[in-house]
Amino acid sequence: MKSRLNNPVLAKEVKLRFRSSKSFTGILLYLLAMCIFVFGFIYVTTSLAGTIYFKPSESVVLFSFLTFIQLGLVLFITPGLTAGTISGERERQTLPMLLTTSQSSFQIVSGKLLSSVLFLALLIVAGLPVYSMVFLFGGISPILFLKSLLFLFVTLLAIGSLGILFSTLIRRTTVSMIATYGSMLFFTAIVPFLFLIIIQVNQYSTMSGTATKSFVGHILASINPEIFFASLLAPEIARSVQDMTLVTFPLWIGYLLFYGLVTIVSIWIATKRLRVNMNKPK
Repeated sequence: MKSRLNNPVLAKEVKLRFRSSKSFTGILLYLLAMCIFVFGFIYVTTSLAGTIYFKPSESVVLFSFLTFIQLGLVLFITPGLTAGTISGERERQTLPMLLTTSQSSFQIVSGKLLSSVLFLALLIVAGLPVYSMVFLFGGISPILFLKSLLFLFVTLLAIGSLGILFSTLIRRTTVSMIATYGSMLFFTAIVPFLFLIIIQVNQYSTMSGTATKSFVGHILASINPEIFFASLLAPEIARSVQDMTLVTFPLWIGYLLFYGLVTIVSIWIATKRLRVNMNKPK
């Protein structure tokens, strides 16, 4: 049982990534940027209001900005960390040696994925002291804070799994990275555009007296990170989506189900395709 839980690939990748000075330089720069943004926001807000205190309503706005900054960090950095993990080994011609070891395909794929996810998780956790400064001014509940972190990690794991999948299926790192960023842009840009079109069509139907439930529109709203996080921070947005689609199914359940399924399917396909060209034992 202990040998199954042991993952040498994960141990090697974590040591290589966290022993690099570039990793901690990146964390330092990220924290400096967050501190500058938070204190700059507080200074500008209090200066414009002509007060020396920070209102709870302004704290909610700051928390929303920080949440979307964290979301942007996950969306744009995760593909760069995961899209070249397997294809990079193939380009360096070290993948055949890795496949001849006693490590299973799942251990290799999960080790590569978790090493990248852990670095981004460290980046998010390192920013928690700055992120949690909003509690000093009120307006934010700890439950909302924990929900935001939970769904950030769900999104991080799903996009990282897609990066591992494309890195396994595509031989070139550049093409794999383009495919991963393309899928990310599909969920963040094309999906909300399709949602707006469907809602517009549904509103025309409502005006003509033939309104029907828009399950497709509700699904599109559920799988779009921006719409979902906006509804998480402002419950009235979730109610507006339900009013427009006439579907009362909670958005957070659809988000968890979809991105959980994306993670599982991506890891499963990557595991099956990793040794596809190797001769099977007779």
